[in-house]
Amino acid sequence: MPAELIDGVSIAREIRQEIAEKAARLAERGIRPGLAVVLVGDDPASAVYVRSKGRACDEAGMYSSTINLPATTSQPELLEVVNRLNADSRIHGILVQMPLPKQLDADTVIRAIDPRKDVDGFHPVNIGKLLIGERDGFVPCTPAGIQEMLRRSAIETSGAECVIVGRSNIVGKPMAALLMQDAAGANGTVTVCHRHTRDLGAHTKRADILIVAAGRAGLVTADMIRPGAVVIDVGMNRIDDPNSSRGYRLVGDVDFESVSKVASRITPVPGGVGPMTIAMLMSNTVKAAEQIGAA
Repeated sequence: MPAELIDGVSIAREIRQEIAEKAARLAERGIRPGLAVVLVGDDPASAVYVRSKGRACDEAGMYSSTINLPATTSQPELLEVVNRLNADSRIHGILVQMPLPKQLDADTVIRAIDPRKDVDGFHPVNIGKLLIGERDGFVPCTPAGIQEMLRRSAIETSGAECVIVGRSNIVGKPMAALLMQDAAGANGTVTVCHRHTRDLGAHTKRADILIVAAGRAGLVTADMIRPGAVVIDVGMNRIDDPNSSRGYRLVGDVDFESVSKVASRITPVPGGVGPMTIAMLMSNTVKAAEQIGAA
């Protein structure tokens, strides 16, 4: 029997409705959650993503601001913008869109963001809070979205063998930290695989829940899946497709056609994890507004 699709679009829609309701309650107290997105350069994919964030804010009744900077922006100029946003009372969340042009150091920029406004969840303060289990920090949006996706799909994580393929700071590492917490939607037994892992398939076959975020199209195939496993595909890769009007199509890190015949549940690409990431960015921004407003 083909795997059941985990519909990230519908789950994200549900979350965004909840966010709009929270934003409306904050508005009654005179607080309008505000998100600022800084885009440096003219990367087309980043520009599309930034516009989608702006639309999501508008739909939720939140304030949004997009600061477009030229690709030639210097480090001091970008840090000046970040500092200005740190001090702006209208802004509760700050996101500097990655990747940055090569003359800019992303780590320095991330550390310059006020941790209370770091709704991307990448500041060392927020990563530290995640690792020790404190709940007042911000979890990176993609791992947070995956956890919500599992929870709202009634997929049990407690005691589950959770295998993560990929160890990035954006997905793999925070995902592992999130799933191993002694908390609801966690308590998994976590294995993290990477490019030096010997016999990747031996690890993925043990997984009750397999999360693949390696950035390599079709890396995981059906013979690497335990029958009945839940598969979360974080990958978003462009491959040439002469039959497409765009000349390419988007695929994940999982060979969907074969794996969907073995797994019990699977996320599609697109329409799986992507919408959840934006929903959790909105959620983090509302959380920031609630915390800053209460301070």
